[in-house]
Amino acid sequence: MAAVVLSEAEKVYIVHGVQEDLRVDGRGCEDYRCAEVETDVVSNTSGSARVKLGHTDILVGVKAEMGTPKLEKPDEGYLEFFVDCSANATPEFEGRGGEELGSEIANTLCRVFSSESTVDLKSLCINPREHCWVLYVDVLLLECGGNLFDAISVAVKAALFNTRIPRVRVLEDEEGCKEIELSDDPYDCMRLSVDNVPCIVTLSKIGYRHVVDATLQEEACSLASLLVSVTSKGALTSMKKMGKGSLDPESIFEMMETGKRVGKSLHTALQKILDEEESLGTSRQKVGFLG
Repeated sequence: MAAVVLSEAEKVYIVHGVQEDLRVDGRGCEDYRCAEVETDVVSNTSGSARVKLGHTDILVGVKAEMGTPKLEKPDEGYLEFFVDCSANATPEFEGRGGEELGSEIANTLCRVFSSESTVDLKSLCINPREHCWVLYVDVLLLECGGNLFDAISVAVKAALFNTRIPRVRVLEDEEGCKEIELSDDPYDCMRLSVDNVPCIVTLSKIGYRHVVDATLQEEACSLASLLVSVTSKGALTSMKKMGKGSLDPESIFEMMETGKRVGKSLHTALQKILDEEESLGTSRQKVGFLG
């Protein structure tokens, strides 16, 4: 993660503020910064989204390509995650730093999406054991301003919501040879249900309290944080501890409860934005990638 060097006085100021439920930027402990979400921002993808959360800026593109189902799951498609930490986002991403963080984020996303019910993978199967859709989810970190995991999970959910997969017909000739025909009508496509796609909520312990959506300065004051993935119904699907510090069982329980509560409202706010964008159709003004 991007490191911020704070003086002892600055750390004390931040920590004391958090104990009073008043953060440096005026938020309470359970408040997110204002987020901007825009979908359909990259033209050569099956779905895309850009999310800006404070100074964190994430771009996600989803490409649907035909592949072969995995041996252990012959009647399902699958998702592959790739995370690119742009060296422009923060100097620490130059060289190995960015690669290591990219792998860590990709592995976390794989774990979050490993649950059976997250995405209907059976709907991605075209021909059992022969053909399926593989969704390549590419995440690009454009700017790093704290709370990467939450912003990335929101961007991934928005990009999957925006994804359109061409309809496929499997034709079989008299000899039993199968031929695959893709629909060239852009409106004749399959959409993914993202109802069960979780969002990640990162809870950073500062002093004896915890905050959501920590800034880089707050992350520098936190020795331990808990990543929880939460569905729109408030169910926890996975959990991961980060940082060198320790968390006592009582803190973990409190953080899980906060994560469920905050996660539900995060999903509600995101779905509202996605539905509004969808209802505007082609008439909506796009800010676009350079906006």
